[in-house]
Amino acid sequence: MALSNVERQGGVSVMLLQGDALQRKIIHVDMDAFYASVEQRDHSELRGRPVAVGGARERGVVAAASYEARKFGVKSAMPSVTARRRCPELVFVKPRFDVYRAVSQQVRRIFEEYTPLIEPLSLDEAYLDVSENSKGIPTATEIARQIRARIHAETGLTASAGVSYNKFLAKMASCERKPDGLFVITPKMGPAFVETLPIGKFHGIGPATCAKMERLGIRLGTDLKAQTSSFLQQHFGKVGPYYYGLARGVDERPVCADRVRKSIGAENTFSADLFTLDEAIAALEPLIAKVWSYCDDSKIRGRTVTLKAKFADFEQVTRRRTVPTPFTTQEAVEEIVRSLLESLFPATKGIRLLGVTLSSLGEGAANERQLRLWF
Repeated sequence: MALSNVERQGGVSVMLLQGDALQRKIIHVDMDAFYASVEQRDHSELRGRPVAVGGARERGVVAAASYEARKFGVKSAMPSVTARRRCPELVFVKPRFDVYRAVSQQVRRIFEEYTPLIEPLSLDEAYLDVSENSKGIPTATEIARQIRARIHAETGLTASAGVSYNKFLAKMASCERKPDGLFVITPKMGPAFVETLPIGKFHGIGPATCAKMERLGIRLGTDLKAQTSSFLQQHFGKVGPYYYGLARGVDERPVCADRVRKSIGAENTFSADLFTLDEAIAALEPLIAKVWSYCDDSKIRGRTVTLKAKFADFEQVTRRRTVPTPFTTQEAVEEIVRSLLESLFPATKGIRLLGVTLSSLGEGAANERQLRLWF
């Protein structure tokens, strides 16, 4: 296997290996405390203060928190009353999804100057494959530096970036130096980095899977690496071989640009279980708003709403309803979601996660085009 391009950061050489094809160069860009940072940028009186984007009422939920608020333990999906208790000086701001989408599109245009291979994950993060880039820049690290500088200059906001040879490690790298940081995981570093990583920090391994792994004695990457592929497949099904690869720093998933979406959804795992209908309705409001903002921005509609709920004991249920014609307003979606939610109450156990998905997208002449979730 021949050696190809060399990345350098702080004196560290990143050798990209070449077999039949050039090893991928992947960047994961994650805006720092995006919603809260936009509000602090646009309202000078909020700068340096603990800010929560979301509902301030008793049954409200935090959609995003500034870093000043996070120091007090305030985080997204937390009930507003709990956030206020942890940080009495917390300032609540109503979300402005139209503004967040506009900033997201600014960032997307910056990405497009470097590569067409962009896979958005949400309004505030995306993967970029810069193995071959539009500007002919030899290193992914330099591209990440330029992108972060451009984002700051053009939006007044900061972004963190992770650079690596696959998507999983690029995602992990972007978390290492937040906020406003850049971190590189080289092919040589990758396997050792994964071995020391707690299972709970693996991107893509949720609380239920993490708990199951811990019951099997898998607590670190090195424990996961000690398992055979057949063992992991036996206990985790078809995703088992994927976990087997991750434990060795291997992730073959490509960056998928401009995917035709069949559904759009949002979900939150709560720091405290929900027990009342009012709490659950309040928790769903920002999720529905996120889903509808995508539909509004993309000018697409759907006919099927799915409500997902996971209880404290990890039992998961879904409720689904399809209407004859596509939804035209957010209020119509909210009405269906509330109807589906009411069937779960009175709840005999706490709800730890709620999610909303809108599907049956792309129906009708107006929706024949490919769908793009703008970063």
